[in-house]
Amino acid sequence: MIFGDDVAAVDAADVPQDAYLLDVREQYEWDAGHAPAAVHIAMAELSDRAGEIPRDQDIYVVCRSGVRSAQVTVALNQAGWLAKNVDGGMKRWAESGRPMEGAEEGPPYVA
Repeated sequence: MIFGDDVAAVDAADVPQDAYLLDVREQYEWDAGHAPAAVHIAMAELSDRAGEIPRDQDIYVVCRSGVRSAQVTVALNQAGWLAKNVDGGMKRWAESGRPMEGAEEGPPYVA
């Protein structure tokens, strides 16, 4: 699915350091490597946990490559949040040299 100009997006390198970063990947992807200050709510859990997402600030949504997060961005914006897709996802985040940590042994990586 191509979203084009229909989805507000920002390059991973340009996500503000103090941003609310919502990581919608699966648990194994999160465990492999994620942004240190990110909040993890898997895409499948969003409907049950939407109340945890603040409405008084921009939400930056990230996944592995930007496709799932684009879908979530559209849904959040339609439901009244101010969401932006992190274009290129965690792959672009890592390429940009942004900090990462993981729950697994060894260096963090994008699964």
